[in-house]
Amino acid sequence: MARLACSLLVVPAMAFAAEHAPRALPDAAAIDAEVARLMTATQAKGLAVAVIDAGKVVHVRAYGLRNAAGDPLRDDTIMYGASLTKAVFAYTVMQLAEEGVIDLDAPISRYLDRPLPEYTDTKGYGPYADLAGDERWRQLTARILLTHSSGFGNFAFLEPDEKLRFHFDPGTRYAYSGEGLILLQFVLERGLGLDLGQEMQRRVFDRFDMRRTSMKWREDFAGNLADGWTQQGEPVPHDERSRVRAAGSMDTSIADMARFAAAHVRGDGLSARSAAEIRRPQRAITTASQFPTLQDELPPAQRRADLAAGLGVVVFNGPQGPGFYKGGHDDNTGNTWVCVQASQRCVVVLGNDVRGENAFPALIRFVLGETGVPFDWEYGARPFVH
Repeated sequence: MARLACSLLVVPAMAFAAEHAPRALPDAAAIDAEVARLMTATQAKGLAVAVIDAGKVVHVRAYGLRNAAGDPLRDDTIMYGASLTKAVFAYTVMQLAEEGVIDLDAPISRYLDRPLPEYTDTKGYGPYADLAGDERWRQLTARILLTHSSGFGNFAFLEPDEKLRFHFDPGTRYAYSGEGLILLQFVLERGLGLDLGQEMQRRVFDRFDMRRTSMKWREDFAGNLADGWTQQGEPVPHDERSRVRAAGSMDTSIADMARFAAAHVRGDGLSARSAAEIRRPQRAITTASQFPTLQDELPPAQRRADLAAGLGVVVFNGPQGPGFYKGGHDDNTGNTWVCVQASQRCVVVLGNDVRGENAFPALIRFVLGETGVPFDWEYGARPFVH
């Protein structure tokens, strides 16, 4: 009877798998044509695109220009990674957690030699002395910081008085916060004595042969470097970042980001358990959009059940099953990276023109089909092209 029951379960599962088998991906010529169409529609000057299938890189190409002088964007051109940095940082932290260097659920106070507000020499980090008198900092853990539930705004310098404060109790809701990632960097560097730039270089960039990726500026990047374009079409020189910032200092190329995306979706460098933990829904997302970061939560009946924070990524559930993604943005940069877990398919897009973001939903859908990635939540009421 047990054997019969097992066979009854297997047949429907096989039928389901056949019915929902991934469709064939478009070939290189079709991707080239679609990118050209979307760049024309958005007026984006440059886009670089990589496709991963079954955990392997199958397409890497750059399109358009890297600067106002008209030099071509190439697959080894240095581009600003922006907040894709956060996903690489989280991958590094998960390796440290797996080795027992840090416990994701231990209070950060365990790793500091004095109370956080007593640190006043924090140039390059955050103004932690501003938290004096508010003991809620003791509730913070690495997991809370990586899931954007610290209670901080995005950055203290964006506050009206430029002071760091809690807007809600740590761990009680999601609100995007680069400040939280910088605090975790502080814990690793000042508390544990690590050099984050060296750790990311050794654990990620060297491991995955990302030779044109760094957490701060390198002089050898200068000869093949992407500048950017704003929403108004104004060119902006590349920012030569001299300080490692876990929230977003990474320079990279589309070829390198393709290698990392493939490694990430395969779980390379981590145990299967740790890789799954990064992509596990860990913190409900309860707002109508990602920004502004401290907007009111939606009533429970209006919240998306298919959307949550993982560790350094946002996870979603769509027509092809669970997936995860991460965006990266500033005034002249628009990046996205989307993966579907079951098929180990991903698309990475690096844009040195922020107008390219208007094409992201159409481009991801063209390559992967309908995934359910929440671009409406990520970008709000943005005028996407179709």
